[in-house]
Amino acid sequence: MIAKSSMAVLVALALTSAASAQTPSAKSWMNPKLSPDERAALLDKELTLDERIGLLHGPMAIAWGKVKLPEGALGSAGFIPGLARLGIPALQETDASLGVANPGDVRPGDGATALPSGLAIASTFDPKLAFEGGAMIGGEARDKGFNVLLAGGANLARDPRNGRNFEYLGEDPLLAGVMAGEAIRGIQSRKVISTLKHFSLNGQETGRTMANSVIEEGAHRESDLLAFQIAAEKGQPGSVMCAYNLVNGDYSCGNPHLLNDVLKRDWRYKGWVMSDWGAVHGTDYILKGLDQQSGEQLDGTTWFGAPLKAAVERGEVPAARVSDATRRILRSMFAVGLFDDPPVKREIDYAANARIAGKVARDGIVLLKNEGGLLPLVKNAKTIAVIGGYADQGVLSGGGSSQVVPPGHKGAKIALGGEGMMAAWRSMQFHSAGPIGSTPLAAIRKLGGTGKVTFDDGRYLASAAAAAKAADVVVVFANQWMGEGEDAPDLSLPNGQDALIAAVAAANPKTVVVLQTGGPVAMPWLNAVGAVLEAWYAGADGGEAIADVLFGEVDAAGRLPVTFPASIDQYPRAATPGRSLGPKERFDVVYSEGSDVGYRRFAATGDKPLFPFGHGLSYTRFAYANLKVVGGETLTVSFDVTNTGARAGKDTPQVYLTDRAGKAGQRLIGFERVALAPGETRRVTMTTDARLLASFDPVAKAWKVASGDYAVAVGASSADLSLKGVAKVRALSLKP
Repeated sequence: MIAKSSMAVLVALALTSAASAQTPSAKSWMNPKLSPDERAALLDKELTLDERIGLLHGPMAIAWGKVKLPEGALGSAGFIPGLARLGIPALQETDASLGVANPGDVRPGDGATALPSGLAIASTFDPKLAFEGGAMIGGEARDKGFNVLLAGGANLARDPRNGRNFEYLGEDPLLAGVMAGEAIRGIQSRKVISTLKHFSLNGQETGRTMANSVIEEGAHRESDLLAFQIAAEKGQPGSVMCAYNLVNGDYSCGNPHLLNDVLKRDWRYKGWVMSDWGAVHGTDYILKGLDQQSGEQLDGTTWFGAPLKAAVERGEVPAARVSDATRRILRSMFAVGLFDDPPVKREIDYAANARIAGKVARDGIVLLKNEGGLLPLVKNAKTIAVIGGYADQGVLSGGGSSQVVPPGHKGAKIALGGEGMMAAWRSMQFHSAGPIGSTPLAAIRKLGGTGKVTFDDGRYLASAAAAAKAADVVVVFANQWMGEGEDAPDLSLPNGQDALIAAVAAANPKTVVVLQTGGPVAMPWLNAVGAVLEAWYAGADGGEAIADVLFGEVDAAGRLPVTFPASIDQYPRAATPGRSLGPKERFDVVYSEGSDVGYRRFAATGDKPLFPFGHGLSYTRFAYANLKVVGGETLTVSFDVTNTGARAGKDTPQVYLTDRAGKAGQRLIGFERVALAPGETRRVTMTTDARLLASFDPVAKAWKVASGDYAVAVGASSADLSLKGVAKVRALSLKP
């Protein structure tokens, strides 16, 4: 028989045991056999209101003015403190569109590997390279201790003057969506969260916080939103970052249609929506779909802090909505692995990472013109004159929050000056190709064989012309620096470089122009030069990559992800909206072209561009034959690609829809990167995403495919289509 005192002890122990099973010490959410949704729900139940609020806002993690670096922050774009009580790690967020940024050298001396620009990545038309580049950045960020990357830019290049086009992936929703999705998937394969940004229609930097992007719903769904949708499906990003601009009258970060209706309802997106830095204008944004306020100092008010708590206590914001926001954040953290395998700082192999960046650069450089086979350069040319573009310093990179500083801070940094919030960012940063490479000048000298390579900085036309005249061949480097916070006023090359190229070409017609630009530029000198190479911003190992393409060490394989216009007048907005207005004046940017972005509008108007979308020459030749088009609920297109030249090369055959049941138009519906040996033939088969055959019906809230004949064309660019076929497609209705 058990004594009463012993019984009391046993009862107490049983009650204690039962209670402990319900306390955080059990940490049931740490069971990896549960789904991310289940784990997030279990953990969210343990949070107090104050703890939930703490996960929904955070500062820019930089010491500036009277603001100190938050305790526990590595120093970066953003920081959300963790919760030690429940084992929730802090969110260490870094800008990382093209590599891990170090704003204001907040982490003294900490450099990183720079990928080539987004347009260079898109020019590869190679999803595998996009994945590999994303994985490289994700791994490097993880090794530095970061667990959230502000990457995944999927905005379409609607205006060639947009200062951030270089971060994005071109003008076509299929290309941009696929490449962004693969980059995000690559990042998150390293157990680091990636965002998808800037949602949506962040089409210009001029007046970006006052610009109201106006577009019809169906056209929006078929263009920019389709790029984001494809990227979200392929990449499953942990977070979506909303934009600064308004869309159809509502700020993007407080836009219930975009965030609640499209993203969370129609697309069933499970992650969280974070704001861009300084893009929140009220506590009610949480009801409109925003889950987290980022860079709260820039807003002036921490809307998702004390004001949000007060709104919950007054019943203005349901507690369930706050819990939904925190569950979304926790779910993404579980899904990627932040709880189970958090980042640990370790040494980084920058040389290996630079080689990955170099692979992207080599496949992304586009040969636009090559008259008389001027390229590849002959290695035993007696004299090569390299002129301009700071080719002795490194390769140019784009500016703003995506700016990457090379390891060891190699490469020149040249301040441009200016005023305003972004003035501190206005510097041309040149990468001297990281730890394994060199400057373009040194790389050309390395491959130049026994020939003499001279250099002229291009400041004086007479000196540059004399150097050109004395050489067998000339390589002129021309730069267009682009950066966040401003758009180019026109398509000219700045600082008189068009005049420099004209003077050099007049002295020596065997002139090769290497463009390092953030987007399309005008070429008034085009007919006078022998060859033009678009190198974009070539990243770490960029100097070596440019030299390799110039000398034919690798094939010229890049294809344009944007149209190069003959004139800005070929675009629907020849004058940049808002340019003449004050910083606080709201204005409309009317996207009258709708879904006919870039090459699609050129097809509709019949205008002839300088270089079409998809264009790019090779050092060999390719032919297409034996087209077969099969219909049904979608289209399956098959054809042969043959390398008819004398050397190995890479081609990107493109499939375009040219007629939809009697409605003419042009849409890219498929592409594939193909590497072929001389004489080799490969059969390529592509099955089309049915949404690319459809129109979006805003009333029915569905994609509608009309029954009828669908015509396709296969070719080397949007303007070079050699195979044509047709097949019948059945009527179809698809969920939004």
